[in-house]
This record gives sequence, C-alpha cells and structure tokens, in this order.
Amino acid sequence: MQKISVAFTGPSNSGKTTAIVKIAEKLTKKYKVAIIKNDPGDKARFDVKGKDSWKFAQTGANVAVVSPTRTTLFLQEKREIKDVAKLFGEYDILIVEGLKYLDLPRIGIFRNKLDESYFPYIKAIACDNSIDLSKYKLPKDMEILELNDIDGLIEWIFKNGVKND
Repeated sequence: MQKISVAFTGPSNSGKTTAIVKIAEKLTKKYKVAIIKNDPGDKARFDVKGKDSWKFAQTGANVAVVSPTRTTLFLQEKREIKDVAKLFGEYDILIVEGLKYLDLPRIGIFRNKLDESYFPYIKAIACDNSIDLSKYKLPKDMEILELNDIDGLIEWIFKNGVKND
C-alpha cells in the first residue's frame, strides 16, 4: 500500500481532535497510522515534572525514552513535517492536525459557525447540523462532509489523501 497523507484544520474547540481520534481508532485496526499535531502555542508537555526523563529534557538535550512497548523522543528543535514523518518509520496513513499552510489535502472541521478564512487551505468542510450552510457563500468545488460520519471522513481520506512511497 502507498502511504497516504492528509490534514485537518479548524478553529479551537471545533472537534478536530475528537474526529482524528475516532478516525485513528478505526484505521489502526487495519493500518499503521501516524499522527502529527501542530502546537502553535508551544503548550504541550509530555512528561511528568520530577521524573528522570523530565529532568533530562530540562537540560536542553534531545532525549529518547525507550521501553519494551514504546519509544518517546523529546527534540529541543523544530523539525520539518517530512522529517518528523520519517521518524515514525513505516506507516500507512499520516494525519496532520493543524499547520494549515502545509500543502496537504485538508478537511476543515467546524462547529457552530464556519470561519471562511480557512477556505483557501481546505478541500472539504466537515461540520454537523449546528451550522446552517445556506448562510455562507461556499466555494463551488468545496466538498461538504458530515462531521459525525467517521466512515465518510475515512472514505474522503482514501480518495483525496496524497499518495506517496
């Protein structure tokens, strides 16, 4: 199978993470899935204060924590998405949350209202019935997806995702 890459974007609290989790839960039953999340506010923390790995990371060094079931890598530098994806090794599907400027087929996730500033970056809108789409001027080629139809979102990923080796 060729690798497939796709992205999701949308305002805070629009349901991006929830949708991605539901998609990944279904896909990981048959495929190796990798997820990259953008953290524009540099708020994410991945370790417990006081633990050895936290102490190592506080030095500014790059740190890897290896256990029998996982590997966690703490890099103290920015990396390009393609370089981060390589760190995953083998995967079938790469899902990126955020990074709306990244050139990937992208679903915009919205609840309660559409933010038209996302339109230049997305190929599809996924929303629920909290939005009255008739109140918006949508681009003619914009696909409309039901946010809660996980199978429909997955179908869109396979149809529109970037396929690469």
